[in-house]
Amino acid sequence: MTPLFLGHDIYRGSSYGEWHPLRVPRVPTVTDLARALGWLPADRFVRSPRAKPAALSAWHTPAYIDALMRTESTQTSDGATRTRHGLGTPACPVFPEMYRRPATGAGGSLLAGELLRNGGVIHHPGGGTHHGMPDRASGFCYLNDPVFAILSLRRNGAQRIAYVDIDAHHADGVEHAFTSDPDTLLISVHEEGRWPRTGALEDQGIGQTINLPVPKGLHDGEMDMIRERLILPLIERMAPDAIVLQCGSDAIEEDPLSGLSLTNASHRALVRACKPLSPRLLVLGGGGYNPWSVGRCWTLIWGELTGQDVPERLPPEAEAVLRALRWTRASRGRNPPDHWFETLADAPRRGQVRPAILHRIDALMTRDGLHVPGARFAH
Repeated sequence: MTPLFLGHDIYRGSSYGEWHPLRVPRVPTVTDLARALGWLPADRFVRSPRAKPAALSAWHTPAYIDALMRTESTQTSDGATRTRHGLGTPACPVFPEMYRRPATGAGGSLLAGELLRNGGVIHHPGGGTHHGMPDRASGFCYLNDPVFAILSLRRNGAQRIAYVDIDAHHADGVEHAFTSDPDTLLISVHEEGRWPRTGALEDQGIGQTINLPVPKGLHDGEMDMIRERLILPLIERMAPDAIVLQCGSDAIEEDPLSGLSLTNASHRALVRACKPLSPRLLVLGGGGYNPWSVGRCWTLIWGELTGQDVPERLPPEAEAVLRALRWTRASRGRNPPDHWFETLADAPRRGQVRPAILHRIDALMTRDGLHVPGARFAH
């Protein structure tokens, strides 16, 4: 199956508000940049449908879906709705497309499971909203589309599913849904002490839940170690029917909402390594609040999925997409460096692997018989 890209114009011009981190354009930047590079012909672009309330009620409560639709319609949220459902809060504010936009993301993830019935590769940068809870919006996430992706994949023939999340924030909503499922491997690599302050090393469910909190400053060399000693051996041992990767770009150093120091080289390397390990691969977006780093990262992922040669210097049409971006409320956006406009692939940022990370990897790999003989990157 030819790799497919899921997108929609609802992301173009839609914003959580001028003060919110999700005021920045993300999916439109990826779409426009990929097209400017000649990487997104019409036959590879699939318009994401909007999920219907009945489909969303397969995991979210009907009362919550009703409240979300009602709040979008009235553009107001009363105290009871804020308290119970988390709608109208600073993290999950009232905005014009607050139901239609996440329902489109969820619809894309549901469709992805259907399109991958017989195998293939899909990039869905509008997905990855991993904090949504059954009865409540949380952490900028109104609906949990990764949950719907896993449910849809399972309905369409994938029994064993590996979900890998390298967003800077713990995948708490997805863990809530599947931590007791022995056929779902959950791996979340996230910054320790960062909101929502869950996902401790010791946390595990009845099924296969692997949480790796990492210290500030995590760099590409350390992520190489995590990928080779932890993520890939666990995926290979499971031999999943499908892999879902949540590639939040807020773990990149230039992002304002984390203290991690990755470059997009780590995201690219993980996608490349996981692609041959399962007949079905779905790559989602997620966090990412620097418009240049998120746009460049997710476009680079699409290039990796489709086997593109990444130019050392972007052509003028692609550079124009990046130069048109504005990020006025962040200090780093006032004087962006030239490589944010002129290049796509970052040079990896490597250094010494800290003992704390090695110890945590080893603790996970030996816990409850999880040790995999001959694990990579022996030290």
